Amino acid sequence: MTTDARRAEVDDAVSGGRARLRLLQAAALTSTCDRFAIAPLLVVISLDLGAPLAAVAAVASGYFLAYGLMQPVWGLVSDRIGRVRVMRLALLGAALAGVGSVLAPNLAVLGVTRAVAGGCFAALIPSTLVYVGDAWPISVRQRPLSDVLAASSLGIALATAGAGLLADIVGWRAVPAVTAAAALVLWVALRRLPEPDRVLATGNPWLSLRGVVRSRWALAVLGLAFVEGVVVLGVLTYLAPAVQSLGSSATVAGLVAAAYGVGAFGFSRLVRSLVGRVSPAGLAAIGGGFLVAAWAVPAVAVSIVTVTAAGLLIGGSWAFLHSTLQTWVTEVVPGERATAVALFAATLFLGSAAGTALFAPLAGAGAFGPMFLVALVAAVPLAVLCVLGRAAYART
Repeated sequence: MTTDARRAEVDDAVSGGRARLRLLQAAALTSTCDRFAIAPLLVVISLDLGAPLAAVAAVASGYFLAYGLMQPVWGLVSDRIGRVRVMRLALLGAALAGVGSVLAPNLAVLGVTRAVAGGCFAALIPSTLVYVGDAWPISVRQRPLSDVLAASSLGIALATAGAGLLADIVGWRAVPAVTAAAALVLWVALRRLPEPDRVLATGNPWLSLRGVVRSRWALAVLGLAFVEGVVVLGVLTYLAPAVQSLGSSATVAGLVAAAYGVGAFGFSRLVRSLVGRVSPAGLAAIGGGFLVAAWAVPAVAVSIVTVTAAGLLIGGSWAFLHSTLQTWVTEVVPGERATAVALFAATLFLGSAAGTALFAPLAGAGAFGPMFLVALVAAVPLAVLCVLGRAAYART
């Protein structure tokens, strides 16, 4: 083969990798948009349906619960029928559930349709992560993972800012209508995404689960993911309501909450450049510092400025700390990567559901300052354990 031919072959491979990564990013963005769009709508839905804020928060908690519980299910299914097939199947179900949410006549029906949507959208993030694990070598894997995270972060910003704006202009039902339409478009687009080279599993799925839970390092990462779900995602749900408690509109609250997505997107670019130059434990330490600072600021005083700062800092924590945990879980049990990633996502969003429910009474009472203080107290040991654990794993 000539030098020009080799160069053309490399260019084709790189181009193909970029095309696949764009589709994976679109899947992550769509899933994240639907998941984070609920936060700016909590107060609006409460007023429209005449329900207490705590009851509407229970709908969000149910979404997160379904999102978490379905992670290992989709992971096991993707091992057997393929990553892309699972994503397309889930997208079709999510589109139908979105239509049901648009037509929901009361909070009970909305709760059911949102839970179904959460269970379906749950397939996308772990499938994209496992796809990256299948298709990219470990030496460079955190870079495409960071790109997927950047798309997810952009989805957070679009969801939180756009959902509040749509709710004020058109009504909250327009939000699930948009994500349902996006799911349908992506269902068609993913026909162009090839399955990664891998051997489909044919054995007992319970053996895959046992292989993961028997790993002490896997259990450690899963435990850290659960606490991160409580301390980060659970509290994050109430950034927009905290702003609305100050008398701001849903649009303003959504724009403030979008600071998280902006921070995560911006800092993910920095993480990408630091991979290979800073150790995973070092990246985790930076992310842990962001996390502690994020909840310390609004714990002192709740205002538009402090909540915006908290969102930006939590975005930095997500980019540094969470991406480190994501990469770590792809390493701990290589032979059961899909199951490990699915369990990681499950514990993360089960923690999110637990955190949303745990902080609902404080949010319902308008006690946002104490809520941020509790989050701060929990963030310190989480940050320390992540750094020490990742450093210890590197030594093994």
